[in-house]
Parts: sequence; C-alpha cells; structure tokens
Amino acid sequence: MNKTELIDSIAAKAGVTKAVAASTLDAALGSITEALVAGDAVAILGFGNFKVSERAARTGKNPATGEPLEIAAAKVAKFTPGKALKDAVNK
Repeated sequence: MNKTELIDSIAAKAGVTKAVAASTLDAALGSITEALVAGDAVAILGFGNFKVSERAARTGKNPATGEPLEIAAAKVAKFTPGKALKDAVNK
C-alpha cells in the first residue's frame, strides 16, 4: 500500500473527503517527525512506538573493491510494533 492508497482507505473508513484524509495523514506524520527530531519518543497505544536510536561509527567494506571504509555515526528512527499490531498480523 502506498500513500495514495492509504489516503483512499482513510477517507473511505472515516467518511471524509480525500483532501481531509490527506491533510490529516500529513499532519500526523509531521507531528511524529517533529517529535523524533526533538529526540522524543512517540507511543501509540495498540499500534507501536517510534524512537530515535544512535548507531555508532564503524568500519565497513566497499563491496566492489573490498577496501575498508569508515561509516559515520548516525541517528536512525526505529519502530517497535505493539502487541495489538503483532497479534493482528499473526492472526
């Protein structure tokens, strides 16, 4: 499912226009992004948790030449599914 299909689904289930569904989805994703940029975690009960994790610098390998290269440290967004989501997927 891509973003357009998700907007169509939200509009149908909520009984709103696609424009309202799109702006609502954009607002929700924007709010999650802003919280993660600020270093906060986002917990959606029954769905899951979003958090920022730090990945340490490490030495990697160039797959084409086999030469070692340095991979810089980075912050990454992580999602951990909640129990209700896990149960729904495994049904």
